[in-house]
Amino acid sequence: MNGPEIIARSISAAAIPDKFGNIWQYHSRSDRHSKIACWVIAFELMQECSLLREHVSERKVVLGVNYELRDFQTRRKKRLDLVIAKPENGGAESKDRTFAQIGEDLGVILSDSERVGLEGLPSASEGAVGSVLAALEAKACMTAHVRALPRLHDELDSSHSTTHGNSERALAVGFVMVNSSPTFISPDRNKHDLSKTSPVVNQHRQPQDTIRVIEKINEIRRRSGDSGTGFDALGLMVCDMKNDGSPMHVVDFPDDRFPYSEMVRRLAHEYSAAFGRL
Repeated sequence: MNGPEIIARSISAAAIPDKFGNIWQYHSRSDRHSKIACWVIAFELMQECSLLREHVSERKVVLGVNYELRDFQTRRKKRLDLVIAKPENGGAESKDRTFAQIGEDLGVILSDSERVGLEGLPSASEGAVGSVLAALEAKACMTAHVRALPRLHDELDSSHSTTHGNSERALAVGFVMVNSSPTFISPDRNKHDLSKTSPVVNQHRQPQDTIRVIEKINEIRRRSGDSGTGFDALGLMVCDMKNDGSPMHVVDFPDDRFPYSEMVRRLAHEYSAAFGRL
């Protein structure tokens, strides 16, 4: 699976402007990084799961991007990066974006061989969402790691809680990018034209900061089976990103409790087990 490399390659391309004339690769107030990650997970899930390919081909499922999901019990609302769902209109052909078009709009960069893989898949489409089957949520911890931990935990916890509060049968998927770079240029601390003024650079304590984040992710609830609360699949990507225009790299970190490939394979297995009679 090439997912982490695709994510790193795509995020590396600076595409987020600010009002000071800077163009950023990553910005905490943009959801570009999370949507790219979820698109890539869905891309590899379709390659891994023959049942999902069948459902896409038969138009039994549609995609919802930035979809607002409501917890049936608490009425709490949360916006999810990407959902796979039964179509609200019963399967009529969608006139919205195709999966490939969504990737292009997000700025996903594929190699020639990866593009061939995409072209070989049935064409999924964005559409009006009915019953949600799988909800994907991606988060990133790029700087100020320790200060970000409570919010990271709460946002991930609310993601699977809202998904399963909406439907216990739905699969909740969580993915986290953790930055192991010793330095990072934060847009929040550089609200000026960087072509005229040197940047303020955040310093990290590595690998301690990365380890702290992984330990916090380990506290996130997971579930096996179709009842209870917790993520049905949870993955982690450790990266090296300075946010200075240099490429983002995937890091082979020693603590690999939540491998990306295992997340995709588990999701494919759970989808096949849950929705064989869709």
